[in-house]
Amino acid sequence: MNYKNLIRIALRALSGNKFRGFLTMLGIIIGVASVIAMLAIGQGSKRSIREQIAEMGSNMIMIHPGAERRGGVRMDPSEMQSLKIKDYMDIASQTSYIDKCSPMVQSSGQVIYGAQNAQTSIYGVTPEYLDIRKYSIGDGDMFTQADIKSSAKVCVVGQTVVDNLFPNGENPIGKVIRFKTIPFRIVGVLTSKGYNSMGQDQDDLILAPYTAVQKRLLAITHLQSIFASAITEEDTYIAIDEISEILRTNHKIKAGDDDDFTIRSQEEMSSMMSSTTNMMTVLLACIAGISLLVGGIGIMNIMYVSVTERTREIGLRMSIGAKGRHIMLQFLIEAVIISVMGGILGVILGVGASLAIKMIAGWPIYIQMWSVVLSFAVCSVTGIFFGWYPARKAASLDPIEALRYE
Repeated sequence: MNYKNLIRIALRALSGNKFRGFLTMLGIIIGVASVIAMLAIGQGSKRSIREQIAEMGSNMIMIHPGAERRGGVRMDPSEMQSLKIKDYMDIASQTSYIDKCSPMVQSSGQVIYGAQNAQTSIYGVTPEYLDIRKYSIGDGDMFTQADIKSSAKVCVVGQTVVDNLFPNGENPIGKVIRFKTIPFRIVGVLTSKGYNSMGQDQDDLILAPYTAVQKRLLAITHLQSIFASAITEEDTYIAIDEISEILRTNHKIKAGDDDDFTIRSQEEMSSMMSSTTNMMTVLLACIAGISLLVGGIGIMNIMYVSVTERTREIGLRMSIGAKGRHIMLQFLIEAVIISVMGGILGVILGVGASLAIKMIAGWPIYIQMWSVVLSFAVCSVTGIFFGWYPARKAASLDPIEALRYE
């Protein structure tokens, strides 16, 4: 069987109807391009969400007081005082899968420097909070454990606070600001992080020793929350189990009773967002895949027309010795050529469309090689699948009847 000759005959037949061949390819081109572009948008969104969550600490674990019923009334979790210093100490020292741990107490109010003032929040934490939340010091230093032990009135401020209180570009290091009525000396400035995916300004904050905020601002002895980070993202759920066991023991919670605390992790948020984007990606790919199906039906339609138009040619080839498998293979080659050429043009169009969407609309785009290979493979299989039946019909023609066909 001379494959080169069959390919040459198929190419000659297609070149005789260039415009019809292009219109047949168009369905495949649009289908492949749509699949690549839709998958690129879906994967880009998923990757963007994961990066934004990673900026906040992808292995971060947050522990808050739980709501409790008193006299049939469910209390506000913020009013609960179930988290103690001992809980923080035990989590930091008795767990195997926790890398960093920091208590947190918070207060919101007005910060003042000279004639300037702004509304912001102050967070009482330890130096480990920087690693947990992926912050870094841009200028100056972080307060120390010695500052925590002495409840020193020192603080580290975010860039938004600096811009609000020092609009003339004055160096804030060493300056004394007042939060409500309590003075704090600035020892460092955080590196700017900008806004997160939920529109919150991550630079509008003040960090201070938690002991100073507890005693001097809030006059409390309990903790409002505890922040921790697992060693790796995969260890998050094991770390949560460790924390839960320690807190249940410390709080003397009996088996079967509800926890008086809640534990949340960024991994939960990441998994939820990923499942949502995966579902949307599959939906978009299915919608785009319909174009491939339509393109395949177009190939079948055109091949049927081609078989009908070339019935006498088929009869003549059979009468001079061509077997049914030769005829079938010739029409299959034509179908595959149409689908493969359409696939190549579709890949080019799909990649180009994805890059254009990124440049014009500013959407996050991520083109994965497997999506390109999959789209191309599917379009090739589509050509064989939809071209087989017309090719089989051509191969089963009776040579005598085919020669008589007008």
